[in-house]
Amino acid sequence: MKIGYVRVSSQDQNIDRQLQKMIDLGIEERFIFVDRQSGKDFDRPQYQTMKRIIREGDLVYVDALDRLGRDYNGIIQEWKHITRELNADIVVLENESLFDSRKFKSMGDIGELMEDQFLSLLAYVAEQERKKIRQRQAEGIALAKAKGKQLGRPKINLESLSKEQRQVLENNFPKWKNKEITGVEFMKMLGLKKNTFYKIMKEYSNI
Repeated sequence: MKIGYVRVSSQDQNIDRQLQKMIDLGIEERFIFVDRQSGKDFDRPQYQTMKRIIREGDLVYVDALDRLGRDYNGIIQEWKHITRELNADIVVLENESLFDSRKFKSMGDIGELMEDQFLSLLAYVAEQERKKIRQRQAEGIALAKAKGKQLGRPKINLESLSKEQRQVLENNFPKWKNKEITGVEFMKMLGLKKNTFYKIMKEYSNI
């Protein structure tokens, strides 16, 4: 049976390219497992579900080795578990000429040795790339802080309102206080959410 595994690191990343490759290989959609999670470990729901259904003789496809994971020891351990304990096979589409466990198995003991060497090299590269990503993120955060940039969602307060919002506030605050308009109506007019709205109303009341 053909099985596909697709992984991206976050919820907003696009999986279409990886999915299409699996579909083009003739893999049924119910046997394509997708995780939107970091590759730092293998505690991923869809990956663990996939492992539970793998049987001897199955063929698992991944787009690239780093889609399987980015942890050096974990990649080697999982690869060997699938290919040598479950007796299934793995094909890495990006490096299919090198990473097709069926080819190594056909070469006997020397094939296993070669597989270990290639796997160690590529797993090391995948982990180093993960470390570089984390380093770049840390450097970016440090640089932003040094420049005084606010990280995360910007805080909204009375001073941060636009000129148009201030005008709407000034014109309609008395109406809201006199219950001529509701809080919900006033929120919509200002384009604010409930918590922010009441925070700004409190600020404005104290002016």
